[in-house]
Amino acid sequence: MPDFDQLGRREAIRLLFDGTPYAPFADVAFLAAAGESVVPASRVLLEGIDFDLVYFPLKHLGYKAVALVTGELYAALASPRSLSVVLGVSAKLDFARVKELWGGVVAAASEFGFSGVSLDLQPSRNGLTISVAAVGCASAEERPQPASKDLLCVSGALGAAYLGLQVLERGKARFDGGAEGPDGELERYRMLVASYLKPELPVALPEQLKESGITPSAALFVDRGLADALLRLIGRTGLGAKVYADRIPFEGGSFDLGKSLDLDPVSAAMNGGDDCRVLLVVPIAQFERFRHDFQAFDIIGHLAQSDVGAVLVSPDGLEHPVSAPGWPSNEQPLNH
Repeated sequence: MPDFDQLGRREAIRLLFDGTPYAPFADVAFLAAAGESVVPASRVLLEGIDFDLVYFPLKHLGYKAVALVTGELYAALASPRSLSVVLGVSAKLDFARVKELWGGVVAAASEFGFSGVSLDLQPSRNGLTISVAAVGCASAEERPQPASKDLLCVSGALGAAYLGLQVLERGKARFDGGAEGPDGELERYRMLVASYLKPELPVALPEQLKESGITPSAALFVDRGLADALLRLIGRTGLGAKVYADRIPFEGGSFDLGKSLDLDPVSAAMNGGDDCRVLLVVPIAQFERFRHDFQAFDIIGHLAQSDVGAVLVSPDGLEHPVSAPGWPSNEQPLNH
């Protein structure tokens, strides 16, 4: 297979699009329909900070990069439309490996329903850089005003991605000859590892909510821990929030691995990252319909009066204030 120095930038891009449902160099602009608002989302992933190519398969990495921005669109109740990707490619990545990465991007874009995809390639001296920008459309209709007792509903297990990352890091250290930990962890905790490498989103969530007639009073993307999301939520709504520790969903193996790492899975759920979950705030009046139509979601708590703040309620009924060091809550209240 020819390499970049033989192909040149434009020919490389053309070849990367071969066999995909998208066309190279196509205009990904679109017109929003009447009554729709345009929602942007973007993310930059840096090698050595956001991912490690020692254990991150390139196809999974491409998929995850798209999942991260798509989750932001879902949290805005926006349907994906266009996706723009810029890859900063270092000398250690040949065309074949970039094609593998691009395969993951295309697979995710197709699965999540993006109608247009663009790509640019740039040289990088500091490892692989992935810049992803997505645009979606959301209904401009007004959401219900958030109220105390509105339900907090999350789209899947929390803390799993962070725990999966610990398995990968321990495996890497063991390969380098320096870490303790049993062999066979990758297979034993494969679901936790998969949560980190290839996160799952509730595909077509905005359309499903519309079909069900359910309009959340708020929604957030949980990718930096549940504590961060809760602090953003109370900052936006001006209300408090209670989450019950025994209602948080966990992936199988979380407590077993947590014990071996001396790490509480509840802490991983609250302060870990990369879970790629959507947190919906559902009016209590829509509880029965939501429970029937969205059985993959777990109800983990509810909004409360503003003086409550954000608290985690332990199984013994004690309320623990939530904090997320390094991620201050400084967003403005929701405007309706």
